Amino acid sequence: MNPNVEHIARRAATACLDKKATDVVVMNVQELTPVADYFVICSASSRPQVEAVARAVRDDLAELGVTCRGIEGLDEARWVLLDFGDVVVHVFRPEEREYYHLERLWGDAEWIPIEAN
Repeated sequence: MNPNVEHIARRAATACLDKKATDVVVMNVQELTPVADYFVICSASSRPQVEAVARAVRDDLAELGVTCRGIEGLDEARWVLLDFGDVVVHVFRPEEREYYHLERLWGDAEWIPIEAN
């Protein structure tokens, strides 16, 4: 386990919480997929909030020197995926989160507890 990567995932989760995202979870998926080491998943209730959460995560991790390699879904702002390499952040509208239910799909992942400020 790379503690720096976990720190990046936790920082992304904190950025989500700072923008009032709900149901924020961090999942360690490194033993389950080569795609990433951690998924950060959260919900945002409106298009402006989805956009604000995505911007906050991108900007906060940029302060750590972590570059966002790609952003998908910002045009519709229903499911925005931010790819930071070892950490992938998913910002969902509640309907999309319920439909895709990534927590169930990656149910064998270790959940990392996150505390709200």
